[in-house]
Amino acid sequence: MQHIFLDTNVILDFLSGREPFSEYAAILFQMAKDKKIKIYVSAISFNNIYYILRKVTTHKKALKLISGIESLVEILEVNHKIIRKAINSNFKDFEDAIQYYSAVDSGIVDVIATRDAKGFRNSDIPVMSPETIVKIIQSHL
Repeated sequence: MQHIFLDTNVILDFLSGREPFSEYAAILFQMAKDKKIKIYVSAISFNNIYYILRKVTTHKKALKLISGIESLVEILEVNHKIIRKAINSNFKDFEDAIQYYSAVDSGIVDVIATRDAKGFRNSDIPVMSPETIVKIIQSHL
């Protein structure tokens, strides 16, 4: 099974139906539902997702959307060690740094799925678009 970390932007693509990006995000979530892959997300993704969704929908609808994905993902913790690494990193985006160090700390993530590969420029974990990841997985099924 592939262990895939999803950047917040991929989750938002899926939940908000952002075209053309939502298609491959949806396929990743379907693969997780079918137990073909395991999806990991940082705990901070949930508050960021809620904040963005709440701007375009109701509190109740935002929580329903979040609840729908929560059961399909493994939530990686954010702790003092991860925050300290993010603060001391050379990441330009603090959120990306927190997500990255959550993925690294897990010790299990094979690849980071994002549409912002430059945000993870110095990653020791391979970084790919959701489309690339889907195509690689589908070629091995």
